[in-house]
Amino acid sequence: MRTTFRRALATTFATGALLLGAAAPAWAEAASGTAASTAGSGAAAPKVLRYAFLIAETTFDPARVSDLYSRTVLAGIFDAPYEWEFLADPTRMRPATAAAMPEVSDDFKTFTIRLKPGIFFADDPAFKGADGRPVRRELVAEDYVYSIKRHYDPRWSSPNLYLLENAKILGLSELRKKAIDGKVPFDYDAPVEGLRALDRYTLQIRLGVPTPRFMHNFTDGSFLGAVAREVVQAYGDKVGEHPVGTGPYRLAEWKRSSRIVLERNPNYREVFYDEKPPPGADAALARLAAQWQGRRLPFLDRVVISIIEEPQPRWLAFLNEEHDLLDNLPFEFAGTAIPNNRLAPNLARKGITMTRTARPDVAMSFFNMEHPLVGGYEPHKVALRRAISLGVDVEREIRLVRRGQAIVAQGPMAPTTYGYDPAFKSTLSEFNRARAKALLDMHGYVDRNGDGWREQPDGQPLVLRYATQPDQQSRQLIEQWQKNMTEIGLKIEFDAQKWPENLKASRAGKLMMWGVGWLAGAPDADTFLALGYGPNKGGANHSRFNLPAFDALYERQRQLPDGPERLAVMQDAARLMVAYMPYKFHVHRFVTDLAHPWVLGYQRNNYVREFWKYVDIDAAELQRRGGGAPD
Repeated sequence: MRTTFRRALATTFATGALLLGAAAPAWAEAASGTAASTAGSGAAAPKVLRYAFLIAETTFDPARVSDLYSRTVLAGIFDAPYEWEFLADPTRMRPATAAAMPEVSDDFKTFTIRLKPGIFFADDPAFKGADGRPVRRELVAEDYVYSIKRHYDPRWSSPNLYLLENAKILGLSELRKKAIDGKVPFDYDAPVEGLRALDRYTLQIRLGVPTPRFMHNFTDGSFLGAVAREVVQAYGDKVGEHPVGTGPYRLAEWKRSSRIVLERNPNYREVFYDEKPPPGADAALARLAAQWQGRRLPFLDRVVISIIEEPQPRWLAFLNEEHDLLDNLPFEFAGTAIPNNRLAPNLARKGITMTRTARPDVAMSFFNMEHPLVGGYEPHKVALRRAISLGVDVEREIRLVRRGQAIVAQGPMAPTTYGYDPAFKSTLSEFNRARAKALLDMHGYVDRNGDGWREQPDGQPLVLRYATQPDQQSRQLIEQWQKNMTEIGLKIEFDAQKWPENLKASRAGKLMMWGVGWLAGAPDADTFLALGYGPNKGGANHSRFNLPAFDALYERQRQLPDGPERLAVMQDAARLMVAYMPYKFHVHRFVTDLAHPWVLGYQRNNYVREFWKYVDIDAAELQRRGGGAPD
């Protein structure tokens, strides 16, 4: 019997080149026909996809979310005006709730979006007519105006506000400042020059600076998805427990840090499968895509997501067919499941399929630049961070902890994003304990009392404190940190908390060091440079790095159109991040997903988190292989 124990995807999606590790099994073509015939049958059992997140969600309010796992859920509930095509490579943007692509002024300062009429929110008690009776609520341009303004409202402390403030939407920062200075509620009804609903279905945004890629923000339903004002007013501070959107799914059940159940939104508009795989795509996937043209989305009735932090139970849940999909194969089982990065024969015989993709991400450790020990811009503070970097054996980390599923990072920008240069090399990749020790000695970090540990130049104790999580992979990573720092005479201690607690402390600037990953939400490396932009402190800038020379470069590249000039500025900015080292960039990771044979049409696209609406379950194949009743 299949159980309720299921897992969900543990990472956001990116457009990189897809590497398929095994040929599609023979059942795939036949099963596609079965799936197509049963999808529309009212008598068929509900189609349920079960999988797991490896880290718990935080909240389901788009104005308060920055973590990948919550954003993955939100992307299936809320609609942005645009979206990335699911199978396209390279990536292509297309309208979602918008009626057409945006009208963009020549100076990249004015963006006009026209919406499709007849799109409705999921039913909710918050939607009432004048007589108090339930009504269907249509999506209108004012909903996007309101949703954007919510990020400026100090009440919500939006961690993504920087993405909008960097573009300087005319009048909104001033409206926010008025609320803060006057200690009064944010005035949602105050008109602003830069954000207007021109009519019921037309939204216009005017910026203070050219921002050629501004529309990338409007492909992310978890960030700028439409939120209805009535819902926020009805639920107040608990609106994160009651997400109501226009997307393909709605929240049916939620047990915090344990289980999330999404079900098909009956009000979801007519959207039909129209995916076009690129030349050279997997043949079975291409055949499915051809057969599914014109089928109404979504295919699945329910998505059940479990939270399973430890790798072994996630792996066993998939092997025992309690989960349909293993999103992000734990590194510990790479040698078993994908020896030499090819699907193991025993798994292939079961019809399991594999996709292996380069993620547009960077795994890093940050130094709090405002901390009196590891922060600062003086030569001896920079030397301490550089010595720590030189003492970290990243190749050993890749070999022992990540099981070969990563490459060494040379800087912040990740593969498959615009701006990444595979030929770029830096000292970040260098492991040299002798140089690390010499650098520490030169700047006065020596052992003065003979206890075997170095002190600060003024003789004060030197104890590094590194935040971590109580899961197996984190424990393996801090074992490497312990060994690396001991070898160069630096004492390091570890503080373990759940990931959401560390995230909260990091935003508040309370951590000295922490290891995190950063994944692009769009195919552009701006998001990685944003990690160092001073005004982003408390948001993307976990290190609280604040260097005017870097900020100037960051702002310049944001305003330039793509081309050689922008690429040169991006590389200069990356070099400053390497030189001052607010982050130790470790690796860029590969991710491998495994799917049971009854999962049809799965593909990883790191910019399409809500992949569920493009995936089907072959009920006949599931039953042939002994699957039980849906969860």
